[in-house]
Amino acid sequence: MRTGVANLPLHYGKAPRWLFQRMKELAREITIVIVSDLGPEEMLRKLADPFWFQAFGCVLGFDWHSSGVTTTVCGALKEGVKGLEKDLGLYVAGGKGGTSRQTPLEIMRVGEQLTVDPQRLVYASKMAAKVDSAALQDGYQIYHHAFIFTPGGAWAVVQQGMNEASRYARRYHWLSEQVTDFVCEPHSAFCCDRTGRPLNMVAEESRAAREVSTAVSHARPETLVAELKKMRELALPAHHEVQLAEIHPDRLYTVFLKTYDRQPQDFATLLSLEGVGPKTIRALSLISDLVYGAAPSFRDPVRFSFAHGGKDGHPYPVDRTNYDRSIELLKRAISAARLGNREQLDAFRRLARFAGEK
Repeated sequence: MRTGVANLPLHYGKAPRWLFQRMKELAREITIVIVSDLGPEEMLRKLADPFWFQAFGCVLGFDWHSSGVTTTVCGALKEGVKGLEKDLGLYVAGGKGGTSRQTPLEIMRVGEQLTVDPQRLVYASKMAAKVDSAALQDGYQIYHHAFIFTPGGAWAVVQQGMNEASRYARRYHWLSEQVTDFVCEPHSAFCCDRTGRPLNMVAEESRAAREVSTAVSHARPETLVAELKKMRELALPAHHEVQLAEIHPDRLYTVFLKTYDRQPQDFATLLSLEGVGPKTIRALSLISDLVYGAAPSFRDPVRFSFAHGGKDGHPYPVDRTNYDRSIELLKRAISAARLGNREQLDAFRRLARFAGEK
């Protein structure tokens, strides 16, 4: 289940060394307190909560409203727990840019310390990234991917995409606890404004489009390229958000050859294939729609949501049990903390004050 999304202004640059060093130390201490009192799975739940993550970044002292809070906080957390992973039962892989592509290798390196097949975690990491970059095409290109996991196979994802045209970044949070299907309505509790009508191949309404796209991927590459070239001569319906002008049929030949050779049995397998990206999915969705009549969804999965609901019942009534649990967990974490200096004490007081004002 994806647990939330945050929209942030796109900022460049790095955190100063003096600040990042302190962020690492404080992130480590907060993580130790939470894991020791509540367990590593609770730390995953907190990181998967966009509100808690944002507050975490504020407590660590980073810019509260910039895209850098995602990359810097994840980096500080990864560096902060380094060397303590086995004791904590919490591992952090991935990061920004080229580091994100090392996530599978980092997972496999600690494979002997896990009680589950590490390939299962590698698959989860890749699919979360593929869904947010290719199956849901909302205009944000993923450039940061942090994968946090436990030896028992629980995991959370914090990843971010950028839209240079709007100069905004969008952060996506995932949590493994309720994952049942990566490619059918995996998203929940979006926390951002609607952004138009993105191609949404993971909507329930896209079920037929997923099935037909998978079947179409079994066709010979020559057939698919020919269909796309014929479409260039058609007057496409004005309502169709998938732009044919952005698709170059000849360049997709190699990818189509790969899908033809592999003959994927379902959309999840198709999406997971190396080389299958946004343009491949768009091309297959076009053929599925215009040739076979299986239209994809353009419904934005964004839902206006709150951490605990709303007093007037929208978007849902206040969940008192969850609300009380959040308060109790925060109180227990703070009371259990054995703080060694004034800086840490002040940080926890700010976090407690933040919770009390909500």
